[in-house]
Amino acid sequence: MSDKPSVLFVCVHNAGRSQMAAGFLTALSDGVIEVRSAGSLPAHQVNPAAVAAMAEVGIDITAQVPKVLTTEVVQASDVVITMGCGDACPIFPGKRYEDWELDDPAGQGVEAVRPIRDDIRRRVEALVAELLPAKV
Repeated sequence: MSDKPSVLFVCVHNAGRSQMAAGFLTALSDGVIEVRSAGSLPAHQVNPAAVAAMAEVGIDITAQVPKVLTTEVVQASDVVITMGCGDACPIFPGKRYEDWELDDPAGQGVEAVRPIRDDIRRRVEALVAELLPAKV
């Protein structure tokens, strides 16, 4: 791992779970971790319920745009965290992979997205503590 670790969050549409995770990691790492997100079948926009749920905790993801998962973005990342992308994520030796089982917020209202957001936050906080032990 380089001096600045990099994390890639991957879900199918790159519109909910991975965008919330990227938002939390960006905020909680103060720019010390390079944050990426992508989807195997990206949506046209970030889920409005995910945007609203993140705004409730002071994190603005309105400027984010779903991005397609590429081999290059996986290769450029130290840690790859999948959230239901199935077999679409390429596997490379030397990368750390984790699969976070999370409900899909697609088509759900903000009330249903809040617990998913809170679960993601806990997981991201643990990841920051692991990657940047001096920051905790």
